[in-house]
Amino acid sequence: MTPHDPTPTPPTSAVPTHERTLPDGRTLAYAVVGDPAGDPLLFHHGTPGSRLFAAVCGPAATEAGVRLVVPDRPGYGRSSPPPSGWSLADWRDDVRALLATEGVAAEAANGDGANDENGNARSTGAPHVGFSGGGPFALAAAGPDDRVGLVSTVVPPAETGLARLAVIPFAVRLLFRLSKPLARVRGPESVIAQYTDRSVSPAVADAVAADFHEALRRGTEAVAREARWFGEVSIDRPSDGAAVRAWHGIDDDNAPIEPVREYLDAVGGRLTAVESDHLGTLFDRQRVVFEWATG
Repeated sequence: MTPHDPTPTPPTSAVPTHERTLPDGRTLAYAVVGDPAGDPLLFHHGTPGSRLFAAVCGPAATEAGVRLVVPDRPGYGRSSPPPSGWSLADWRDDVRALLATEGVAAEAANGDGANDENGNARSTGAPHVGFSGGGPFALAAAGPDDRVGLVSTVVPPAETGLARLAVIPFAVRLLFRLSKPLARVRGPESVIAQYTDRSVSPAVADAVAADFHEALRRGTEAVAREARWFGEVSIDRPSDGAAVRAWHGIDDDNAPIEPVREYLDAVGGRLTAVESDHLGTLFDRQRVVFEWATG
């Protein structure tokens, strides 16, 4: 293991896959890793990404005493594609159904302020952490009383390369249709090089590459859809202070830090700037993030 590696990573074959049938008949696939008796924490993978990213985060979740629930978002991995008109706002309902399956219930309406002004439960029953493109989904899924940790996050409307590419019809889908077979030929190192300049162990490289390939199991529509949203939508969040916190690398070339700083200033959250890059920030801070979110 190199000095820069995170906690030793198990093979993705050791990450169990579970499935939940949603009320509309769709399948939501997910993994659960970490401490089985720990506090639940919903982890939102990147774009593209899948439940297999749990292999990267599982050891830190165990150390932090956290039960990490990592779903495939609709259209990724083994999760069904979303219905027509499905949006970021609908992700919260999917997440609530998933957490209920794991025995984590949203705060029920009881007449004493358990629901917000829109009639939604003020808590989904668990905190949320979003990595990279998962950040907007963590914010969209969380209730007003849920803690949200953001790591190397995208902040829509974004000016990232993927978001800019998404304005060209079919460009993102073509990019990933070509990159998937190319990554198989070049090996895991070519995948992880998209996210960090660090040298990592073969186990970590294999896990990141497996996550990338699993994300594209059903094709490229999910990543194209999310990339398009990142350039178009805006994310609102009540100014509830410490409920939102971000960790972001000052050398992050995938998602620049300034939009994150501006967003956190606007909502009264806290930003921790890390001397690292996109994936390196997660390697360096994941246990701290998990402990904060469930603290």
